[in-house]
Amino acid sequence: EVELVESGGGLVQAGGSLRLSCAASGFTFADYAIAWFRQAPGKEREGVSCVTKSASNTYYADSVKGRFTIVKDNTKNTVYLQMNNLKPEDTAVYSCAAGPLDPLLGYFNDYGLWDFWGQGTQVTVSS
Repeated sequence: EVELVESGGGLVQAGGSLRLSCAASGFTFADYAIAWFRQAPGKEREGVSCVTKSASNTYYADSVKGRFTIVKDNTKNTVYLQMNNLKPEDTAVYSCAAGPLDPLLGYFNDYGLWDFWGQGTQVTVSS
């Protein structure tokens, strides 16, 4: 059974940090790219960051560049999203997704790329 389980969300003050984890099971992790998406209330889901299958390339939304770092550990079947200097506008449910293709030219917002999704973890940033 395929599973993606997110953890690490919580409540933090603006300027603070959180590290999200996405633990995968039920598929060959090294053969899948992983992305983080987020969805705030009343807004569409947006891609936050992506790491390719081999972990050789990473991509970020402009809104999080320089603040978020994605790391894929193929030995632990886990992807981490380190989030620093958090802002109230980062408040959302964060979900990870896995897909068998590396995104072309770094475009990972195409939902069709992602076969498996986690349930999400809430991140709330207070001002």
